[in-house]
Amino acid sequence: MSATSLEALIQEKGNPVDILRNSRIGAYVYPVVAPEFSNWRTEQWAWRNSAVLFDQSHHMDELIVEGPQAEEFLAYHGINAFGNFDLNRAKHYVPVTPAGHVIGDHIIFRERQDKFILVGRAPTSNWLMFCAAYGKWNVRIKHDPRSPSRPEGERVLRTHYRYQIQGPEANKILEKLNRGPLPEIKFFHVDWINIGSRRVQALRHGMSGAPGLEIWGPYEDKNYILSEIMQAAKDANVDLVRCGSRAYSTNTLESGWIPSPLPGIYTGDGMLKAYREWLGVDSYEATGTIGGSFVSSNIEDYYVNPFELGYDFYIGWKKSDFVGKEALLKMKEQKNRKKVTFEWNREDVLKVIGSAFEQGTPYKWIDFPQPNYASSSADMILHNGKMVGMSMFNGYSFNERCVLSLGVVDADIQEGDVLTMLWGEPEPTAKTSTEQHKQAEIRVRVSPTPYARDARENYAESWRTKR
Repeated sequence: MSATSLEALIQEKGNPVDILRNSRIGAYVYPVVAPEFSNWRTEQWAWRNSAVLFDQSHHMDELIVEGPQAEEFLAYHGINAFGNFDLNRAKHYVPVTPAGHVIGDHIIFRERQDKFILVGRAPTSNWLMFCAAYGKWNVRIKHDPRSPSRPEGERVLRTHYRYQIQGPEANKILEKLNRGPLPEIKFFHVDWINIGSRRVQALRHGMSGAPGLEIWGPYEDKNYILSEIMQAAKDANVDLVRCGSRAYSTNTLESGWIPSPLPGIYTGDGMLKAYREWLGVDSYEATGTIGGSFVSSNIEDYYVNPFELGYDFYIGWKKSDFVGKEALLKMKEQKNRKKVTFEWNREDVLKVIGSAFEQGTPYKWIDFPQPNYASSSADMILHNGKMVGMSMFNGYSFNERCVLSLGVVDADIQEGDVLTMLWGEPEPTAKTSTEQHKQAEIRVRVSPTPYARDARENYAESWRTKR
């Protein structure tokens, strides 16, 4: 009889690492939005030099949590402090397991005292839906899953559209839309602006480090809002560049957010075992992939904690209790790895690419602008032959003219150190997103995070500036 849950699948196959390294789901897809509207180089250039329009309507889950215990429920299942979470605010919400390992993250908006909207990847949504039932909380949850990766021509509908206008000239467009000066919106605060005949909510945000606003509203208004934005850009004499799905995923390389750490849920008893029994075999956690040169028989070697990702700044230590608090108190006293940006050596990158034009087995292909061949990646970072970290998300920045990756390294590694990354997988797997290849050593320089100066210097106080 076939397995019907993640837990049953693990019991049947024996090791979650084998399941995830051999998943046949294919490359990670950013759905519905066109791959390119102009070309991905121009689209990357625009968020640094002009203005760019991101369509974020399709690639993220949306979770609406409301009810008498909504705040208590979310505060208990996330590391964040909630004492300063007033109306029309947003936070970067991070839940961990009872063992203190990161599950994922969401952006969380507070719309009422008893209503919150969360937006992000599936692992956090799945965890919160399970927790609502597991703990018998007095909350109501509406789940709007991300759009299908391959809709095959079927009509796609969401609860909300979500756009972001970003870049040094974004305010000129936004002021045209608003028909006057914008309200003073602090970083990660929300206010209302005008767009045509609509009043829409706007979050002060900026994923690649440049200024901008994220706006959202009922999905049926999506085309109307888009036409108003494009007309406002024309009226403001600003070259607004629409960003396709190829370039979109690379903006985080400049701003320093790791989008897809492996959820730390594949081990542990009690609540975690119950969660794996709740998760279906078609869930993100059961079908996702691990890619990269680091191969361990212990799935926990791929887990990360909030200290390693720089999220310890969020932890609400004064809360009486929350999931993972006891484990995080112990982690706080230990020597944790730290998040860094790796700048890949130009000559080594060209050597890898050049092998595709030679006879014989080439090195693993570096797809441009982002080799999105696995849900979560772990490439070995070595110093004198010893593993000192892992590269977890990579891609090419046209703005910086180099390949970058984000990852974690041992605490004693210093900025400026030149290390070695092992690129490519050591053994053939069943992954459909990898070709026959050999491994390559690529020199990487440990660099600041965020890599983009604007993101380091202009973001409000957060994990980015605390680093």
